[in-house]
Amino acid sequence: MTDGMSTARGFRVQRRETEDGWIVECFGRLTSENVPLLKEEMRQACGRKGRIVLDLKEVPMMDSSGLGAVVTLHVSARTRGCKLEVVNASKQIRELFSMTNVIGLFEATGRHGGRMM
Repeated sequence: MTDGMSTARGFRVQRRETEDGWIVECFGRLTSENVPLLKEEMRQACGRKGRIVLDLKEVPMMDSSGLGAVVTLHVSARTRGCKLEVVNASKQIRELFSMTNVIGLFEATGRHGGRMM
């Protein structure tokens, strides 16, 4: 298990390996100042195994930069042969994904503790 910490408002990313991939858990607000940490942790996870679960259970809020980062990570994962799943998104995050028509990019899954929708 690895932890990454952003200096911006205590944002933290924790990554742990599973049998078929990685679970990347975020803690805190996913905003523009915290995007680089998430991208770095995701880059390290992608390519090693085929499945990455981005758990947003502890992310109360995401701004447009966070949304852009998640979409970019989805595209990057697909080009590397990985599958990115987003789980446990808050109501605010689900609404943001819905308003911007990107909610369909992510499959709902219950295997790792919840669904996006």
